[in-house]
Amino acid sequence: MREEKPLAAWTGTDRLGDRVVPTLTIIIRTPGCSWRRCRMCSYSQEQHGRIEDAEALIRAQLAWVRREYAIAGFDMVKVFSSGSLFDPNEVPPAALDAIAETFRGRTLLAETRPEFVDRGRVEEIASILDDGSVERPLYVAIGLETTNDRIREKSIDKGFSYAVFLHASREARAAGAGVKAYLLHKPLFLTEAEALEDMQRSIAEVSPHADLISMNPCTVQRRTEVEWYWQRRAYRPPYLWSVVRILLEAEPHVTADPLGGGRHRGPHNCGKCDRELVEAIRDYSLNADRSRLVEAYALPCDCRREWEFVLENERPYCMPLTR
Repeated sequence: MREEKPLAAWTGTDRLGDRVVPTLTIIIRTPGCSWRRCRMCSYSQEQHGRIEDAEALIRAQLAWVRREYAIAGFDMVKVFSSGSLFDPNEVPPAALDAIAETFRGRTLLAETRPEFVDRGRVEEIASILDDGSVERPLYVAIGLETTNDRIREKSIDKGFSYAVFLHASREARAAGAGVKAYLLHKPLFLTEAEALEDMQRSIAEVSPHADLISMNPCTVQRRTEVEWYWQRRAYRPPYLWSVVRILLEAEPHVTADPLGGGRHRGPHNCGKCDRELVEAIRDYSLNADRSRLVEAYALPCDCRREWEFVLENERPYCMPLTR
């Protein structure tokens, strides 16, 4: 079998419950997402081969992973694709079984759209993963983005409702899996204040239905609709001040990874204080120690006043006040 490299693979650490665990993250090549309309997503453009060849393609990538990484050294493995691992028209059932077999004995986090979450199928994957060595072998991860259906439809074009997510959460939990919700901080067309309030509300509303919550401050990815607006100064990623404020007020099971933090395409402030805030956010997300966040939020940087002015004065349906 010819070995194929995944789109990306890297090692790191993540907080899982009250533990910090070594993690392997893999983004596999597939025939592509069946939706491909989300305004902020560049992975929607990733399409590799035909569905008829998908199983062989995925098995080849798993062979590469087994060769390159000592899988037994990782407590958790996170597997993503350009769309949904539970979509049989993207990842054939036999290929998903192969993924579970490869990472048997590890905690697997598998991302999918909610409409593909079926209790029986989740039970099957969890059963393949479970060798008795971990308490919860499977987490179903869903990009909910917001609990507000209007924002999810108009600002993101996600293509499902909050009710569909809630049904998927119930199905996954009934099958013995955990649920992770990804929330998008500041999608298109929201002011800084609206985005902050939407994230606070979404965290509060989804917390009873998700075991883990990841807040993703929006990053401007290439060849996306968000980039089109950003290039025309009609969109600005969120301030890091907003990210820290949300985390300070949220429950400890909420984490954030500010990709591109401190850069113009990612969540940023003025450039002077960005590094300290990004490090504090990442440190908190790993260790759940709020003291670093409190220190970062108290930094005496001039852009704090700019952020406060933007929160107070930016209005809907207008250009951002700052770049």
